[in-house]
Amino acid sequence: MADADETTALIADMGARARAAATTLAALPTATKAAGLRAAAAAIRSAEAEILAANAVDMQKGRDGGLSSAMLDRLLLDPARVGGMAAGVEAVAALDDPVGAEIDSRDRPNGLRLTRIRVPIGVIGIIYESRPNVTADAAALCVMAGNSVILRGGSEAVASNRAIHVAMAAGLAGAGIPADAVQLVPTTDRAAVGAMLKADGVIDLIIPRGGKSLVARVQAEARVPVLAHLDGINHVYVDGSADPGMAERIVVNAKMRRTGVCGAMETLLIDRAYPHAAELVRALAASGCEVRGGPGLRALAPELAATTDIDWDTEYLEAIASAGLVDGVEGALTHIAHHGSHHTDAIIAEDAGVAERFLAGVDSAIVLWNASTQFADGGEFGLGAEIGIATGRLHARGPVALEGLTTYKWVGRGTGQVRG
Repeated sequence: MADADETTALIADMGARARAAATTLAALPTATKAAGLRAAAAAIRSAEAEILAANAVDMQKGRDGGLSSAMLDRLLLDPARVGGMAAGVEAVAALDDPVGAEIDSRDRPNGLRLTRIRVPIGVIGIIYESRPNVTADAAALCVMAGNSVILRGGSEAVASNRAIHVAMAAGLAGAGIPADAVQLVPTTDRAAVGAMLKADGVIDLIIPRGGKSLVARVQAEARVPVLAHLDGINHVYVDGSADPGMAERIVVNAKMRRTGVCGAMETLLIDRAYPHAAELVRALAASGCEVRGGPGLRALAPELAATTDIDWDTEYLEAIASAGLVDGVEGALTHIAHHGSHHTDAIIAEDAGVAERFLAGVDSAIVLWNASTQFADGGEFGLGAEIGIATGRLHARGPVALEGLTTYKWVGRGTGQVRG
């Protein structure tokens, strides 16, 4: 284990090299960045066998170490997921380059023309757990947005991350992207996380991807700006006007399509006026979900386990959901305001007025009408790969993709104006 000074020096050195690469990268034309990403995607496909072999090592260590089923699902790679990872990199290469895009402009009475344009942030630090695909997604998005990136993956995915990084780095470098634009922290020592969090002036933005304990640590210790979400306590509210068939399809998909993703439904809220509440929770249970019901709902479906106070504030990330009755849309809004995490919430309703009240009243990064919460994903939003979901109110919110990895500057063009 390296001592603190060595770890700090390591991150400082990586940051200095990343800063130099970012200066070069920020000036590269879109075609060069896109070509580099296409080459990186091709390299990932060519290295599929090596990546899967490395992932098998991580999976075995995870099983031996008692990782949960949700964590193992996040860690697992197979040919389809490797192919999807490469396709995600290619999708980013095909997106419009935000760097240099004009946000707005204005002409002042004195003739000075002011323009606001998008520019890269600089050096991004990504701290993440389990999901090795983040290595490729984060690298692709940062490069296309003109940023260098320092990646620090979790120890449970160390072999997978290294294999993916080797492939990506080779593809990018072969196409003229600076090698230091994408770096992977070579140690799994937790001190590296602390060094990154304190690297003010070295790293410009930290983005954590992982469990609650990781994100909480990052938010508590960081001296660098952070873009993150802590929990995905997502709700689906079924209004009394909802179509029963639609409600069943959406609720089962929102919970059970993939239970370990941050967009999974954790709480089902049902209008007391909805006449098919028992049938709905039984359909969810029949899909393999353990449904824990509040008192009013258990009166209709007594076979449900009872909720406790902590259930309403729990991100299960497995096949468990809490469910309860509420007094219409206002009851749903009150419950979500008290227990939600500002991530993703959905309403199922045929009454457009009720739906619009929900969409306006829920303070979350993503709010949906008649659609599954599992759409909380940058790819599904047409943004290409995402770097994460942001639930704060500053800079970026919701799926963070290319635009979320840029800032802006003002450019003034004058004809000799001076201020009196």
